[in-house]
Amino acid sequence: MSQQGKVYLIGAGPGDPGLVTVRARELIELADVIVYDYLANPKLLDWARTDAEKIYVGKRSGLHSIPQDEIEEILVDRANKGLQVVRLKGGDPFVFGRGGEEASELQIDKIPFEIVPGVTAALAAAAYAGIPLSHRDYSSSITFLTGHENPEKHSLSIDFKLYGQTNGTLCLYMGVGQLPRIIKELKAGGMSGDMPVGIIQWATLSRQKSVFGTIDSILEDIEQSGIGTPAMIIIGQVVAQRSKTEWFEGRPLFGKRIVVTRAREQAGQLSQILSDQGAEVIELPFISVEQHFDPQRLSEIFAGIAVYEWIIFTSANGVKNFFELFYKAYDDIRCLGPMRIAA
Repeated sequence: MSQQGKVYLIGAGPGDPGLVTVRARELIELADVIVYDYLANPKLLDWARTDAEKIYVGKRSGLHSIPQDEIEEILVDRANKGLQVVRLKGGDPFVFGRGGEEASELQIDKIPFEIVPGVTAALAAAAYAGIPLSHRDYSSSITFLTGHENPEKHSLSIDFKLYGQTNGTLCLYMGVGQLPRIIKELKAGGMSGDMPVGIIQWATLSRQKSVFGTIDSILEDIEQSGIGTPAMIIIGQVVAQRSKTEWFEGRPLFGKRIVVTRAREQAGQLSQILSDQGAEVIELPFISVEQHFDPQRLSEIFAGIAVYEWIIFTSANGVKNFFELFYKAYDDIRCLGPMRIAA
């Protein structure tokens, strides 16, 4: 009897790989199969095993998408083959991510599963735009809403007029396309035209783009800025506090795309430094480092190493590889004797 597989419904976070949980990374590294969405950063796949099966099932507005039932069939099929399956979903799987539907299907098919939460887009977009979702002086409540309900429902369940007089913060997922209707309903419910609004596209990434305005101005602001999807809409007095707490888009390399051509195993530190300064880093290694040496000749050199007067290194790779081999032959660097070193 073959070992039973398992499915892990994992929140891939808002985009920045650094915001993925430790548990999520552990499971990605161990997975036999990774089924991932459009909003799951492809860089997360770099953590996967080279032999892991990677299946893209992303959904984008206006484009052909794999139906939800087919995605669920893939999860069930791979798990029934005894495989460990990671299902990567942007943000958090249980916040407008259809994770509940997939978990229910797995339960019906008696497939073991685990839920791994992720940082949802509302929290991340607000933080990276400098917007405090709650504030003792301006907002004591936070409401998550979707602008894209199930099209098969007979009627919409969200009556935005009911939120027109809220004193809290509204976080609207997938709402850019429906924003004219939503604004009309909010105003019909009593929302003031000068209520602050912020829209953040591609939150947490170096291509993050944001636009700010009011209920009365935001549609024109969107048109002028060219902002699109995916984007988070935040409505409330807290948006006006952004000027005091904004930090992300002001970094010196924000909006720059930089290619790092170093060998992949050496690019990490430089890439991290550039990323921390706001750059979008693309690792494109043009070289690879491999050891090529004559074992017999190397043994002769190490056996008589004390007779040499100089050792000259022409690269960091030479230093690394030399001492890896040196410490296989000797326990102490003092075995180099009076040798002088140039690098």
